[in-house]
This record gives sequence, C-alpha cells and structure tokens, in this order.
Amino acid sequence: MKKKQEITTWLESERSAIAKGDLVVLFEDECHLLWGDVCGYGWGKTSERLEIPMTNERRKQTYYGVVNLQSQECLIQPYDKGNSQTTIAFLDYLQTHYPKTRIVLLWDGASYHRSQEIQQYLATVNEGLTQEQWRITCIRFAPNAPQQNPIEDIWLQAKRFLREYYQLCTSFNIVKYLFEFVTHQQVFVFPKLFTYGCFS
Repeated sequence: MKKKQEITTWLESERSAIAKGDLVVLFEDECHLLWGDVCGYGWGKTSERLEIPMTNERRKQTYYGVVNLQSQECLIQPYDKGNSQTTIAFLDYLQTHYPKTRIVLLWDGASYHRSQEIQQYLATVNEGLTQEQWRITCIRFAPNAPQQNPIEDIWLQAKRFLREYYQLCTSFNIVKYLFEFVTHQQVFVFPKLFTYGCFS
C-alpha cells in the first residue's frame, strides 16, 4: 500500500507533463502462452511399471506489453523469452513508438528488469541528462503485488477470450494471432487503470 501511495504521489507531481504529452506513463509486464502440454492417465497393474512412449513438443510465446496511463492503449511485442536482451529490444521498440516523449515504465521486480545489462542500457540512454530529463525512467511496483499493475487485467481478459473461443484455437499460430488481435493497439477501460488517478 505504501508503494502504491508513493507512485500515486509521484504521478500527481508529473500531471502537467503527462497532460502536455511530454511524459508517457506505461504499465509494463510480460505474458507467456504455452501450447502442447501433454496431459493424460493410464491404467495398469499396480505390481508392474507401465511405460508410455511420448514426445512433449511444448511451445511457448512470450509477450512484452504496456498499457498507457493516459490513452489506455495497449502495445505488445512477441519475443522468444523474457530476459535482459529481449527487455532491451522492447525498450528500443517503445522509444521508436514514443520518439519525442520521456517514458516512465512502472514494472515488477523481475530479475531481468534489475540486471546489470538493463542498468547499463538505461545509463547509456540517459547519459548526460538530469533525472528530470531522462529518456526512460523505471519505477518498480511493490514486491509480489501483481494487483498493482493494470496490464495484468489485460492479460487475464485476453486469456479468458482464448478460453471462451477455444474451438477456434486449432493451432498455436491461431492462438497467437487471436491473443495479439484482442490486445495490441486496443484501448481498455476498467477500474484498475484509474487506481493511480484519472489522467485521460
């Protein structure tokens, strides 16, 4: 609760810059889709070991995503996995998407968000600038508090959509397409987006 209040107070102090478009505030998180989990059961004599040959061709897709505090627009990008290199690639994507705007990322404390590579990247991006001018500023949510991050509700809504329309999900490519269709560049309006105040 204390961290949430700190974030709210900080956002309020930046209200003018947010309203003018000089500063964009983004709630960031990663989401993972899995395909091909093997589930099953079998019957056999309790005195004999039963072996069943199988292959587990499980596939995974990681998405980095943000939701804009002011516009409520969601942006996502697919990557093979979540790590420092893909985090840097996503930060580069955000700078391309918001070329003339300072970016504030509110995110969790994932190890790759705190890595030495990320610290070096941010130092390079912000080199020669005062803290108020930083191109990218990162603020962490409280530990183990996904309820503080509004994009978690977008992931939940997208996965609920996939469950409701499971009959369309005949391949992993279709699953990924549908996930991207219902999230990327979509505008979301739900109460958690206004947890930190109304900035739209």
